[in-house]
Amino acid sequence: MSTLLTCLSAKTESPAVIIPNETNPIIVSQQQLLAQVLSFQKKLAAVGISPKEAVGIALPNSLEFVIAFLATSLQRAICAPLNPAYKQDEFEFYFEDLKAPLVLVPKGAIAGEGEAIRAARKCDVAIAEVYWNGSEVVLEVGVHDGLRNKQPVKVETPQTDDVALILHTSGTTGRPKAVPLSHRNLCQTMANIKATYDLSPADRTLLVMPLFHVHGLLAGFLAPLMSGGSVIVPARFSASDFWSNFVIHKANWYTAVPTIHQILLKNELPSPMPNIRFIRSCSSPLSPTVHKQLETLFGAPVVEAYAMTEAAHQMTSNPLPPASRKPGSVGRPQGVELKIMDDEGNALPQGKIGEVCISGPNVTSGYIGEGIASPFTKTGYFRTGDQGYVDEEGYVFLTGRIKELINKGGEKISPIEIDNILAQHPCILEAVSFAIDDELYGQNVAVAIALREGKTLTSEELLAWFGERAAKFKLPKKVYFTDHMPKTATGKVQRRHVATAMVANEKSALKEGESVSTVIPHPGGAITFGRFLSLGRSLISYFTALCQGACNFVLGAKKAKVVQ
Repeated sequence: MSTLLTCLSAKTESPAVIIPNETNPIIVSQQQLLAQVLSFQKKLAAVGISPKEAVGIALPNSLEFVIAFLATSLQRAICAPLNPAYKQDEFEFYFEDLKAPLVLVPKGAIAGEGEAIRAARKCDVAIAEVYWNGSEVVLEVGVHDGLRNKQPVKVETPQTDDVALILHTSGTTGRPKAVPLSHRNLCQTMANIKATYDLSPADRTLLVMPLFHVHGLLAGFLAPLMSGGSVIVPARFSASDFWSNFVIHKANWYTAVPTIHQILLKNELPSPMPNIRFIRSCSSPLSPTVHKQLETLFGAPVVEAYAMTEAAHQMTSNPLPPASRKPGSVGRPQGVELKIMDDEGNALPQGKIGEVCISGPNVTSGYIGEGIASPFTKTGYFRTGDQGYVDEEGYVFLTGRIKELINKGGEKISPIEIDNILAQHPCILEAVSFAIDDELYGQNVAVAIALREGKTLTSEELLAWFGERAAKFKLPKKVYFTDHMPKTATGKVQRRHVATAMVANEKSALKEGESVSTVIPHPGGAITFGRFLSLGRSLISYFTALCQGACNFVLGAKKAKVVQ
């Protein structure tokens, strides 16, 4: 029987978790970790946490997160890791969707009355502070924030098919979808990752991804733990601390999104370079140029992988040497069956482009909730929403996204969620968000805005207003103001057509020599462009050439300005 107890099976005195600290790092052995987890499980049972109940975890990367996560899953409850940077409205959505009776927060959070605390009180969710006191992880329920009508329950033993984890993934419907992952799903992915990279007790990784993200949780933490190896867990990624932690605590590999790789390439490197067994890249595409730079400067093989929440993370990966690593490819299937299929769910021959579909014991059973279309084909394969092909050696190449999610450095952002937030602004008539290319993140958020008649709004005002209602990573990098939103002949807004129109406006204005100002008004890094004038003719010409008369767009972007 495979449960998360599997990853705690190495009952040795070798390190499992290292919490770096300049003067006194915390080092927890495999044996000590198991004891701490079992102790915390008893504390959860004592406050009445029962099987199938969701426990929100709004903690930074820490020993407290690790122990709370594992203990919750062993109690047959459901772990619901949440980004501590969420705003109150976002926390409220997740609390209500999960029907969580309890949320775990850091020490001092209740007195601070931050976003999570206000949301929990509004949703009648109990709040407990979790902290390390030097000998154990304490669970301290707030005096005025306790669990209602809860009595102590028995300590449980997890079962293979229990849902251990729920993560939300944004969808094209706008409402984030709840993805349940069982102990079986998680353990299969852990075993797959362990086998792909030959992980062993001799390996030690430096965790740079957040544990509330499936990449950090599965590849950066649980798989190494299952292998009997160890994980260095700083509170957050810091380019200035990365190499000192890597060298001092003797790491030999790490996994990250391309954005983090690029940041490390731009910072000072240690001399001499430590011995790195391999570097893993996942969650968004890694350019061949960055791939080559990493291998050259870091002196280690770089293996790109392909993953998604619904597959409990990893689906494919390039292999380690001496096998071939193909820059631009996400590698071969790892522990899953993968087929390229057409719209009807029929398998396509090698080399043909279609939708990437997968099957395997690591794949979720489906989304939670009513009215959500099945993500499976008629033959039971999961539709990833990604487009690609398989070459003659079985390597997968991705060619684009069928879905319209914005993939910002591995964070999947729903454009409709952005639209819905912006639509609440009293000055905005229409808002349509979409992805734009970004050198650092791969993709970033852009939005086209049509204002109500007689209303005025600056980009600075808009971004400040938006920043109070959504997490910072969702902040648009570019804002295009237009008098009329481009639509099809039937009056329908199509996101890709709006994106094309706005980018065409920008290029036309730059070509015609419009003046450009460079003001950075907001921490999101926005750069304000001057107002673009007289673009209707060039835009109509652009679409006429593009669609060859096949589509009749109602294009009214005669006056537009762009904020980058």
